[in-house]
Amino acid sequence: MASRSRTTRPPATAVGIGVGSTPLGLGWATGYVYFTLAKQRRVVFAGRLQPWVSGKDIVLELLRRWGAKQAQGMSVELVDRDRQLPIAYRNTIANMMAEAEALNGIFAPDEVTEAWYRAKGMADVPYPPVQPGASAVYEIDETFELGDVQPMIARPFSPGNAFPAGEVARERITFDYAMIGSCTNGSYDDLLQAALVLRAARGAGQRRVARALRIFPGSGGVARLIERPDPRLGGESIADVFRSVGGEIRQSWCGPCFGQGPDALTRGQRAITSFNRNWQNRMGLGGEGYLASPAVVASSALLGYMAPPSELGLAWEAEKYGI
Repeated sequence: MASRSRTTRPPATAVGIGVGSTPLGLGWATGYVYFTLAKQRRVVFAGRLQPWVSGKDIVLELLRRWGAKQAQGMSVELVDRDRQLPIAYRNTIANMMAEAEALNGIFAPDEVTEAWYRAKGMADVPYPPVQPGASAVYEIDETFELGDVQPMIARPFSPGNAFPAGEVARERITFDYAMIGSCTNGSYDDLLQAALVLRAARGAGQRRVARALRIFPGSGGVARLIERPDPRLGGESIADVFRSVGGEIRQSWCGPCFGQGPDALTRGQRAITSFNRNWQNRMGLGGEGYLASPAVVASSALLGYMAPPSELGLAWEAEKYGI
């Protein structure tokens, strides 16, 4: 339980429920918090990911299809049928179930989860694994075809107001800031994917960003890790790559995501971000926020207008750009 709207550990099978300050205080005082058992919704992700499509693109397309209220108050079970979504993608999808007005979103542990923990030096998943029972009943049970998803950009003022990034690119929408980070897309792997795009474009002659680029690591631990050399970046660190093209590393905090700090938008300013919400005045009074994946934000920063990495002439290679 937390007095906030989203759960940030759903890929680790940790159920989190946002409550108000009064129920939270009652929980502290009594050890109990009461809530209505949610209706269940299941989304089974099937098919193959298309080039440059990430967890952010998947959830923006999901929100576009659902509309603002369709999962209201539900607990959403998310299933990666073909075990192809890395933990960073799963985190983004489940995290943004808050934008679907769901009670929570959760992935049950599987081989991808176990491999992630092993990569962190843990032999086993550090909690009893749970799975839905055979008698589970779903109010809505659907299959979501990943092959239909393209890189997406959400326009103001809703995450569900999403359009294919290639279509948006034709409008040449300029902006003041490109910002990567937040609880939704601030993991090491999120920042690595953006750095891989920047490094490849730099090698092709696109050496400096055309618009201000700000990076907000998702935690202090991530902030320290991105200063270390990464073999996938030829021995450079993620932070080195960001700085080499003119990017600036900020503190690990929410900041402009909720309109606070020196990077908050002011009236008339526009930003493309990897944040979770772009409601009116959310990123700053009178500002306009657009939402996209870290890779799309990175390519947009280089181009000076909102566009996917393919607009840079970068051809997708899973081994080169995947995480």
